[in-house]
Amino acid sequence: MSDFNMPSLGADMDEGEILAWKVKPGDAVRKGDVLLEVDTSKAAFDVEADHDGVVEEILVEPGRKVPVGTPIARIRQIGEAPAEAKPAPASEKAKAPQAPVKVAAPKAAGQAPHLRITPLARVVAKDLGVDLAKIERGTGIDGAITRADVERAAAKHEEPHVEKPPPPPSGADKSRREGLRDAIAAAMSRSKREIPHYYLAQTIDLEPALNWLEKLNAGRPISERILSPVLLLKAVAQAVWDVPELNGYWIDGMLKQSESVHLGVAISLHSGVIAPAIHDADDKPLDQLMAALSDLVQRTRHGTLKPSEMTDSTITVTNLGDRGPEAVYGVIYPPQVAIVGFGAIAPRPMVIDGQLIARRSVIATLSADHRASDGHRGGLFLRAIARLLEHPENL
Repeated sequence: MSDFNMPSLGADMDEGEILAWKVKPGDAVRKGDVLLEVDTSKAAFDVEADHDGVVEEILVEPGRKVPVGTPIARIRQIGEAPAEAKPAPASEKAKAPQAPVKVAAPKAAGQAPHLRITPLARVVAKDLGVDLAKIERGTGIDGAITRADVERAAAKHEEPHVEKPPPPPSGADKSRREGLRDAIAAAMSRSKREIPHYYLAQTIDLEPALNWLEKLNAGRPISERILSPVLLLKAVAQAVWDVPELNGYWIDGMLKQSESVHLGVAISLHSGVIAPAIHDADDKPLDQLMAALSDLVQRTRHGTLKPSEMTDSTITVTNLGDRGPEAVYGVIYPPQVAIVGFGAIAPRPMVIDGQLIARRSVIATLSADHRASDGHRGGLFLRAIARLLEHPENL
């Protein structure tokens, strides 16, 4: 018999709220089966079993928040005899606490459903003034209401030429947006306080890579074209082969390099930015990497990420190119030791064969942990990215 504890779904997670159990006592589960859905300050996640077994007991009911590491269920080994129920003494029965109250959704017309709603959908619904109880069923997993469902409901019921007042502030409870902002602020404050950052930048000529990409995409339908950020992601993932100390974690006073490259990708939400991982990004062909990126962005914005995608990133990339800044200098997400930033792709003056001409280029930056590497090694890393982008056909 073993306890199943509230897992840590990120370095900055202190507690989680159980949204729903997917199993009940007596159910046999296999490693990888989804046991429950947990809400954190950043997103909601399906939590999987880490070993085979049989659910013996559910210890924490939906609607409760508990600290990381708290036992929330008991799982016995397959073949192990169930625990014998021990009746409580009569003196204790009188003191027995009432069963936890399950959190139910507001009643819809003629119904009293337990709605499944992604955290992002709650934020958007609040912003748009949408009554979630009026959405009978969502398009997410198991009928979960997603951001897209809320936006459709808002568009359907919006009255033309009538300007609706913004919803009043909640007062007692923080909104998810505030919670995510607080989580981001806490993680970044810790990073700047504890990690000795150093910063480097290099302007990279993208003319060869973009010309090659335009020719590649010319014969493809729009749905199969590769976007330029994918070239940048692949170049970063392969460049760490040359400087492996930038790919890993600083834990217990030492660098633990990762043999795999799980590339964290910063994705903007209404309530902030999170950076889930694309696993084994260095080994994925460009087409697969493009598909993985599209899928990751979609699931991030619909609140259906896997826990491993939030915890496994070994190095992160932030790309604000479409927002217009020349360069972005990121803050390292602990326990990682590096983050790469890309600014806008734009024509810049460059000297080619002794002539000053305008070339499409990007400013790549590196923020790295000085305990794990130094400026010399960081410079080699940026030059490796540039070299890879000079020959995109090899990516």
